[in-house]
Amino acid sequence: MLGRKVFSVFAALLLACAVSVSALAAGGANDKNKSSAAARVEAPLNLAILVQDDLVSRVGNELDVTRDFIRQLPAGSRVMVAYVRAGSLQVRQPFTDDLELAAKSLRSPVGSESAAPYNPYVEVVEALRKFEEGGGNRNALLLISDGLDTSRGFDTDSAGNTVDLMRAIKEAQKRNVAVYSFYAPTVGLTSWNRRALSYGQSSLNRLSNETGGRAFFQGTSYVTFDSYFERLRRTLNDQYAKAY
Repeated sequence: MLGRKVFSVFAALLLACAVSVSALAAGGANDKNKSSAAARVEAPLNLAILVQDDLVSRVGNELDVTRDFIRQLPAGSRVMVAYVRAGSLQVRQPFTDDLELAAKSLRSPVGSESAAPYNPYVEVVEALRKFEEGGGNRNALLLISDGLDTSRGFDTDSAGNTVDLMRAIKEAQKRNVAVYSFYAPTVGLTSWNRRALSYGQSSLNRLSNETGGRAFFQGTSYVTFDSYFERLRRTLNDQYAKAY
């Protein structure tokens, strides 16, 4: 009798443990599913991605996470991929709803000063003019750049207040395009001059703030884009929730 009672108690304990483990596993799976859902952009976008072509070579290591971001956009999204370089905007992929095609059009930056524009904002204006009027999607532009404008000199008075930067802001406001920006250094000034880095970040911050977007950078350092994209997704979803 005593042996049977001990066995019954032991069996009951095993059953309780199994139920607890199953509940924890289910809870973990639900948490993972919620996290996965939260990591995705909820509403379709018309998104232009602009990459400055003289960024440091390690930006090329961030292509996979950038491609993943494009592929995970919701159905109905349209994406353009272009490169900001000396002379004009190089469009690698015009606006398309084929997200895989857009993702594959990304390439590593040239990473040479020969490709350096005097500033990214002339090409930002050019890209903004490629957004079509109307449609139900929100418009957004992601600029991956050091943000530095040296076209009219390099001094305190011009930082964050250049003619081309102001033109880009006005064009984005006119076309209702929110500009988001990721800071990354170029092979030029911002790779070693802390004042240039600060000026560039200041310009990106102004461009994004005044167009309804947001600038993402981590102090004076540059590590990876993973955290940038995570914060960008949250920002896009929060803004959509507030608007609708």
